[in-house]
Amino acid sequence: MTKKKPLVVVTRKLPEAIETRMMELFDARLNIDDAPMSKQELIDAVKEADVLVPTVTDKIDAAVLAHAGPNLRLIANFGTGVDHVDLQTARSRGITVTNTPDVLTEDTADMTMALILSVSRRLAEGERLIRKGEWAGWGPTLMLGHRIWGKRLGIVGMGRIGRALARRAKGFGLSVHYHNRRRVHPDIEEELDATYWESLDQMLAHVDVISVNCPHTPATYHLLSARRLKLMQPHAILVNTARGEIVDEPALTRMLADGEIAGAGLDVFEHEPAVNPKLLELQNAVLLPHMGSATIEGRVDMGEKVLINIKTFVDGHTPPDRVIEGLL
Repeated sequence: MTKKKPLVVVTRKLPEAIETRMMELFDARLNIDDAPMSKQELIDAVKEADVLVPTVTDKIDAAVLAHAGPNLRLIANFGTGVDHVDLQTARSRGITVTNTPDVLTEDTADMTMALILSVSRRLAEGERLIRKGEWAGWGPTLMLGHRIWGKRLGIVGMGRIGRALARRAKGFGLSVHYHNRRRVHPDIEEELDATYWESLDQMLAHVDVISVNCPHTPATYHLLSARRLKLMQPHAILVNTARGEIVDEPALTRMLADGEIAGAGLDVFEHEPAVNPKLLELQNAVLLPHMGSATIEGRVDMGEKVLINIKTFVDGHTPPDRVIEGLL
């Protein structure tokens, strides 16, 4: 007798190769239109699915999980961050949660470095000048930015992405400083020539560039609060490719407008896809639509991880990327 394939509900459109493999391996229900699911659609999905494959746009909270059917045993997240999933409720209902670590590291570090350069050298402003037809030719004081060579980079969160950023930063002549929940191994510090700051407040006051690279958890909500942002030097810039909720966005916007901080590069926003209208008015903010991991290679690798996690779980084994709450 042929074993029944598990019903896998995928909430967004994935790369074609991944969707094809999903259909081969499982009873997969795909989202061909790629329209984000409503809360009711998510509730309907968890009622009947054996496996749910959500993304960052899907809020899998306690209210949704309250409707989970007895067959739902795995949430195989397409992405590294799982702050949109209520892990405690999932655990209490016996639902395993997996994610896709490692495969986004290099792409996100690339984008972080790109934003540091874009803000420091005013790339977006220069591009807008050209498109508006307002460039009258080269001038010795036109579009002056700041060199990054010789500056201090402060990394908030020295996980995989933070370390990948540090390696790139060394190549651009930045000195690496970091604050982390736990100090990294001395060998890593030596490799990256990185200086550890136990006090985030002190680091913020002494560096030229701040990069946010920690996960969003209850403990890191508004970690970069209005009080902490005020510790930054007036010439400093802030880059965030992690999660918008880690930074007090209204406070950051006010300080950028008042010149209390020189600039910001944001790939994520506190209430995305909504963006603070006041941010849109600022010339000293480079704003991107959450595209830090948006490479073809990265998305395919993410999908491969999801497939492996589901297949391993269905075969009765612990999936390799099971999320453990305390280790985030």
